[in-house]
Amino acid sequence: MDVPLSWQLAKLLVSIGVVLGLSAVAERLSTRMAGLLSGYPLGTAIALFFIGLELSPGFAAESAVHTLAGFSATLALGGGYLLCARRDGLRGVMLGTTGGLAAWLLVGLLLTHIEFTRVSGTLTTLVAILVFIRLYRRVPDTAAQPKGGFSWPALGLRAGLAAVIIFLITGLAHVVPTAWAGVMAAFPVTMYPFLVILHLTHGAAPVATVIKHYPAGLGSLLCYALSVSLTYDSLGLVLGTLTGFAAATAWLLAWTRGTAWWQGRRAATT
Repeated sequence: MDVPLSWQLAKLLVSIGVVLGLSAVAERLSTRMAGLLSGYPLGTAIALFFIGLELSPGFAAESAVHTLAGFSATLALGGGYLLCARRDGLRGVMLGTTGGLAAWLLVGLLLTHIEFTRVSGTLTTLVAILVFIRLYRRVPDTAAQPKGGFSWPALGLRAGLAAVIIFLITGLAHVVPTAWAGVMAAFPVTMYPFLVILHLTHGAAPVATVIKHYPAGLGSLLCYALSVSLTYDSLGLVLGTLTGFAAATAWLLAWTRGTAWWQGRRAATT
């Protein structure tokens, strides 16, 4: 199927805007909040929406079932990056990228050989979330100090990485089965370019903080993927996407408020 130029431009603009927004959050608010928002259905929503637009809502809905389990591969990518990216600068980025992509490919390949349902896919990622939260519990929180100024090279790198990943995922969806399309849709389209930029500009420590808080934000991604897997066929892409974002937002609000309540209760008892 020939993809209209307007759709290609829309993918490019949306991808760039989301990555830049996430980077602004990290510098102006906190790396903890950026880690939580990295688990918000940004890249996955872009990928599944354009897969549904270019192929069919039914194909995207079926792919979303495999996306539910595919988030486990995304968690593996974060773990591989954190394990290998101990150094600052470009060398640290290259080592982290190599380790992260290797972990993602290994886990992703395994997941594509399993027939998942909505229940089993969700449970697989929920178990992975609990495991990684426990593994990251000793990772310290480090804020990214604002550097100031405007960097054209950083802007170009952010834009290029986001665009390449989105175009690669949606392009390959035309030639791969739904299982692979779903796992690829779970790839951290917005988080990975953000990690690279944060690593190059602020070092490895703030990157570790973002990765540490990423599993907690995955609940909203699970809500989104589960919602669109149920609604794309019946409601269509636009209403299905809006419903998915509503479910993801509700979960994220509940999580942040619940976490704040729990922390306040612990502080009151100590």
